[in-house]
Amino acid sequence: MDCGICTSKSILLFLSLVFWGAGAVFAYVGAYMIKSYDTFESFIQNKQTLIPAAIVIGISVVMFIIGLVGCCSTLRESKCGLGFFFVIIMLIFAAEVTALVFTFIYQGKIGKALEGPMTDTFSKYDGTNNTESHAVDMLQINLKCCGVYNYTSWLNTNWYKENQAMPRSCCKNQSLCDGKPQKPDLLYQEGCQEKVENFLHSTLTFALLVVLGFAIIKFFGMLSVCVITCRSSSRRSGYQPLYA
Repeated sequence: MDCGICTSKSILLFLSLVFWGAGAVFAYVGAYMIKSYDTFESFIQNKQTLIPAAIVIGISVVMFIIGLVGCCSTLRESKCGLGFFFVIIMLIFAAEVTALVFTFIYQGKIGKALEGPMTDTFSKYDGTNNTESHAVDMLQINLKCCGVYNYTSWLNTNWYKENQAMPRSCCKNQSLCDGKPQKPDLLYQEGCQEKVENFLHSTLTFALLVVLGFAIIKFFGMLSVCVITCRSSSRRSGYQPLYA
């Protein structure tokens, strides 16, 4: 076996392993993105923001299958199998580019997607254990925030007009705070919209970097398939390439 074929096989076998590893990583990233959106489901009504996550999970399933096809085709030097491997790599590469585009687009729409639903949910807060009140309390406690923009956002809500205080979930220490705006130092100062937006931005950025990295790997995978296919064809036809 000449050095070129051996090297190309090694690269493709390595890439097959990378496909399996990438599939596991993409599955984790997709699940993490969906879990992140589920955490703030009450504040996000635009379900299109889940499109990047759906694409990433779809890619992960395909990658497990392609890794198996690539490994078998490389070991058998199957021209048909390698051709199929190349086409699949190219399709996945296109899907990854699509995911990159959608992720980039929706990063710029997060703020607008959050503002209306979040304001509506906060306005429905009544301190009971209903869906809206529970979501608001959990959000403010977990993210250490208060109100949509800041704690003064509560001043225009029915809850404040009736109670003359913010919810206790706005308090840094609920045992020492009654939610009165006259003692702002005892309240969380940052608004929840900014906190959620930053969290989702960081999640999408992480996903974007992962997808970009594996898109680059796919590009080199396509080059490797071309090399092993051309060298194998030349060897079987009885001709030797000039650079052998």
